[in-house]
Amino acid sequence: MRKRLFVVLRSVLAGWGTLLLLAYLLEHPVLVWTTPILGVKWLATAGLALDCMALAATGWVVGRVNRPDSLLGVLTFAATLTFWDLTSVVAINIPWLLRLVANALRDSVYLSSLLTTAASQVLLFASLFTGGLLSRPPSKPVSIIR
Repeated sequence: MRKRLFVVLRSVLAGWGTLLLLAYLLEHPVLVWTTPILGVKWLATAGLALDCMALAATGWVVGRVNRPDSLLGVLTFAATLTFWDLTSVVAINIPWLLRLVANALRDSVYLSSLLTTAASQVLLFASLFTGGLLSRPPSKPVSIIR
C-alpha cells in the first residue's frame, strides 16, 4: 500500500513538474516565435502538435520515474488532468467536453463541436499514454535458438 502511494505521489509531482516546465519554457516560446512564420491559420494546429509532444514527453518521464509501475503512474497523472480547464497549459479541457456532451444531447447543433473536441482530447491523452508506454523497459528478445 505504501509503495502504491509513493508511486502515485511521485507520478503527480513528476508529471506536473515536467508538463509545466515543457509548456512554459519550451512550447509557448516556440509558438510565439513561429507564429509570424506559420501564420495565424496554422497556430491552432501547431499548438496541438506541440501539446501532443509535450504530453508524450511528460508520459515518458512519468513512466520512467515509476519504471516497474509505469502504467499506474501514467494513469494517475492522467486522472489529475481531468478536473480543471488546462487550456493555458495544454489543450486539455474535460469539463468543457462534458458540457458539450450535455448540450449535444439537448440539441444536435453541438454535435460537430463535440466530435472535434472529443477527437482532440483523445489525441492528447493517447500522446500521454504513448509516452508512458515508450518508457517501459525493453522486453526480452525472441530467439529461435533454445
